[in-house]
Amino acid sequence: MGHNVLYIEDNPDNMLLVQRALESRGYKFLKAENGLKGVAMAESEDVDLILLDINLPDIDGYEVARRIRSSENKIALAYLPIIAVTANALKGDAEKAVAAGCDVYMSKPINIRELWARVEAFVPSPISPS
Repeated sequence: MGHNVLYIEDNPDNMLLVQRALESRGYKFLKAENGLKGVAMAESEDVDLILLDINLPDIDGYEVARRIRSSENKIALAYLPIIAVTANALKGDAEKAVAAGCDVYMSKPINIRELWARVEAFVPSPISPS
């Protein structure tokens, strides 16, 4: 099993925070700055888990999740874990993310310990925490 995590996020500060947090646990970090690039990377790269922002500049995260789940390029994408990471915190947002194909919903601001726990629930860390 690999340890490749793709983060689809347009905010460079959030991207850097998550990159540092995951790389410190031994994950290989892949990044996409918009939804279309994220879908393309999910289809072309060896990805073990996707972290997905919902508010993206081109297509929203709900559409990204739907496209990944229905991809004909890689059947395995139907089962790839997707964690929605979003500032959307209104009632029904978590359900909407799950309905679009996400497995788990996490709200921003990102809590690093929660992030590690959520990611490791799907893809065990290649190194033990220090």
